[in-house]
Amino acid sequence: MNDPQLWRELGQQLRVDSIRCSTAAGSGHPTSSMSAADLMAVLMTRYLHYDFDQPENPNNDHLIFSKGHASPLLYSIYKAAGAVTDEELLTFRREGSRLEGHPTPLLPWVDVATGSLGQGLPIGVGVALAGKRLDRLPYRVWVLTGDSEMAEGSMWEAFEHAAKAELDKLTVIIDVNRLGQTGETMHGWDLAYYAGRLRSCGWKAIEVDGHDVEQIDRAFSEAVAHAGTPTAIVARTVKGKGVEEVANKNGMHGKPLPHPDEAIAELGGIRNIRVDVPKPEGSAEPHRFATGELRLPAYELGSVEATRKAYGDSLAAVGTSRGEVVALDGEVSNSTYAEIFAKAHPDRYFEMYIAEQQLAAAAVGLQVRDWYPFASTFAAFWSRAYDFVRMAAISQANMTLVGSHAGVSIGEDGPSQMALEDIASLRAVHGSTVLYPSDPNQTAQLIAQLPDRKGIVFVRTTREKTPVIYPPGEEFPIGGSRVVRQTDSDQVTLVGAGITLHEAMKAADALATEGIRARVIDLYSVKPIDEQTLRDAARATGHILTVEDHWPEGGIGEAVLSVFGDSDERPRIAKLAVRSLPGSATPAQQLAAAGIDANHIAEAARRLVAGELVGVGGGQEGRA
Repeated sequence: MNDPQLWRELGQQLRVDSIRCSTAAGSGHPTSSMSAADLMAVLMTRYLHYDFDQPENPNNDHLIFSKGHASPLLYSIYKAAGAVTDEELLTFRREGSRLEGHPTPLLPWVDVATGSLGQGLPIGVGVALAGKRLDRLPYRVWVLTGDSEMAEGSMWEAFEHAAKAELDKLTVIIDVNRLGQTGETMHGWDLAYYAGRLRSCGWKAIEVDGHDVEQIDRAFSEAVAHAGTPTAIVARTVKGKGVEEVANKNGMHGKPLPHPDEAIAELGGIRNIRVDVPKPEGSAEPHRFATGELRLPAYELGSVEATRKAYGDSLAAVGTSRGEVVALDGEVSNSTYAEIFAKAHPDRYFEMYIAEQQLAAAAVGLQVRDWYPFASTFAAFWSRAYDFVRMAAISQANMTLVGSHAGVSIGEDGPSQMALEDIASLRAVHGSTVLYPSDPNQTAQLIAQLPDRKGIVFVRTTREKTPVIYPPGEEFPIGGSRVVRQTDSDQVTLVGAGITLHEAMKAADALATEGIRARVIDLYSVKPIDEQTLRDAARATGHILTVEDHWPEGGIGEAVLSVFGDSDERPRIAKLAVRSLPGSATPAQQLAAAGIDANHIAEAARRLVAGELVGVGGGQEGRA
């Protein structure tokens, strides 16, 4: 539809409705919405191809509001498209409303939660990657960004990767309205700066007056026709456009208009334009992923292998049996062993380079299209992308993050490479699953379950080779644990996972020669945790000693303590953890220095049984 007068009127309607819903809520961001209204009016009437009656149609375009605080504009678009009623529009930000302060997938037309700035475009890169390399469908990805978030490093990770991957179905619309929350943005209305930097990244950049609908139309037309590289529409706009009281005025960010009735009158009053958004071509056929027989790798009892290697072997096998499985890595695939998947399934492997925020965001974008991503890097480096993981949970994303090289046991590389807070941070993510396998066959069984697991999964793998203690094919349900040492006369329970399980087993063997019987639990599922096995062990032994290659805050020890927080019969519980900043040393030296090797575990167990609960070696004990 090429009708400039309609575009102008629709732009005013989007402004008016943004004012109305934020006024009804008593909060919101109407001025940030008003600046982009003309851009969205042209987009939704002519260039966005979307069937609101069939949001699962794989041929639909994707519209992502990276500037998620402009949700009044997005919801006003939905009203104009007939997807929400005027009555629902006015429930904005109210308890129980689908129209939350920032968009979430509670609405079927919203792919991902936005609102933490700098995330919508990187996720859009992931969606566009799926379209180009996996779905091979012509849908376009449109991302509305603000100029404030152009200061985020994640945006430039996205710009670089999109150009490298030649994502020519991706168009970013930069709403350069000059004003942020507290004042002028870093570059104000300097469109030439943005355009120049984007061109240097390999993008096609088109500068426009963001309130001239004919210019906007020509820019969108040029973007659609362009091939080979992504396109950016760099639009000069006015925050609060159309209402003199707030237009281009600092201090109005995130506030309803002070005189809404007068503002609506100034904009020409309430309108009820209904837009037939162009529908995509093609039928709404769901994904049909190839399937095959699952042949997991098998490791011989008594041999040694690292769980990180078992991850790579298992992922390649799962990828053969499950066509929806894809893998991403942050340029450490020869250490995480994601390279095994890359060699087996090169069409489903994505190298994301040293850009962990884009790594996480691309995984979120790929799962939007129903692919199941496994994303891997060193566990320590996931901390750089933590906000993306937090937001992925709000997006109800389904994906697995794998962190290798965890804890002091990595050895000589030193503390910069040692994840010692990863279990705590990932346990804190809403709805997450945290797994810490201790054995390669166990790793294989756990990896095989994950494509059917909802939510964010974190798998912590170990750098060092450890003994194979479980036979191939043994089952390890998520939420379970395994008792690997047990007698009827156990006096203490040792709880470990990953590297510390093997140290605990050696400690139990040493204690047995002294007549002290120790039960040993492999807590491979840290979240959800196996409460029943822990409670049974507590009743049987009366003492629990947790051992972890992690800081004491938020890790295995505190996960175990949480089981007994409301119990009237609490066992004596002591924790061994890493409590001092490590340096460089061999893995064995690191474990000893941290007080979490077999000798320190055995000594702590002796003192725990004897009632001595003061610090032991490099670790420290405490009582629940």
